Amino acid sequence: MKPAMDKLVAGGVAALVAGLLLLAASGLDRPVHAASPPVSVPVPTGAADLRQPGVAHARVVFAGGCFWGVQGVFQHVKGVESAVAGYIGGSAADARYARVGTGRTGHAEAVQVTYDPAQVGYAQLMQVFFSVVHDPTQLDRQGPDHGSQYRSAVYADDAPQRAATLAYIDQLRRSGVFAAPLVTRVEGSRRFYPAEDYHQNYLALHPDAPYIRINDLPRVEALKRQYPALYRDKPRLIATLSVR
Repeated sequence: MKPAMDKLVAGGVAALVAGLLLLAASGLDRPVHAASPPVSVPVPTGAADLRQPGVAHARVVFAGGCFWGVQGVFQHVKGVESAVAGYIGGSAADARYARVGTGRTGHAEAVQVTYDPAQVGYAQLMQVFFSVVHDPTQLDRQGPDHGSQYRSAVYADDAPQRAATLAYIDQLRRSGVFAAPLVTRVEGSRRFYPAEDYHQNYLALHPDAPYIRINDLPRVEALKRQYPALYRDKPRLIATLSVR
C-alpha cells in the first residue's frame, strides 16, 4: 500500500504545482481590482519624423508598464513586423520574470518593436506609445502595477532615434496635453532579453483574462478608434521563441 500511497501523494503535489503555475500564467498574479490608466489621450503628431531612407527594418524598445498590453497594442499597428515582450536594463542572470518582479534588478518589462519605416513612421509609433499604450506621467507604475520594472522609457536604437524621441517629448511638454509632468526616460540601446514563452502574444491568447479585459483591451480599442489608418484587425503574432 505504501508505494501506491506515495504515488498518490506525489501525483497530488504535481497537480497542485501545475495548478499554481497555470494560475500565475493566467494573469491572476497581477492585480485586477484597480481601474485602467487613462487611454486615448489626444497627443499631437510629431513635428518632424525620423528620416530612414533605404532602411527596410528598424527597431526600438518601448517600456510602458506590463508588457502584455504594450505588445498587444503594437501587434495591431500596420507596419509593425514583430513586437516581442521582454526585459531591458539589467543583466542576463536577472532576465527572469520572478526576479524582475522584485523591482530590484534594473530591468523593465518592455517590448522590442521591429517595423518597416516605409509603412509606419517613427513619429507615428511614438504617437501610439504616448497616447494609447500607456500614461507617460506615472512614475514607476502603470495602473495597478507598481515598481521600477513598470517605468516609462524608450530605448533608442541609435543617436538619430534618441534625438527624435527627445524632440517629441519636448513637443509634448510644450503642447500642454498632459496636466502632469512627463516622466518618460530616454535611454540608449541596451541588451534586450525576450521574456518566457508564456508571456508572448498574451493579450491575443488570453482576451478573457480579467487583467486583460480591464487594463489592456481598452488600449486596443483606443488604437482602433483614434488611429484607424494605422489599425489592423488581425494582430501580427510572433512565433514561439523557446526561451527559458
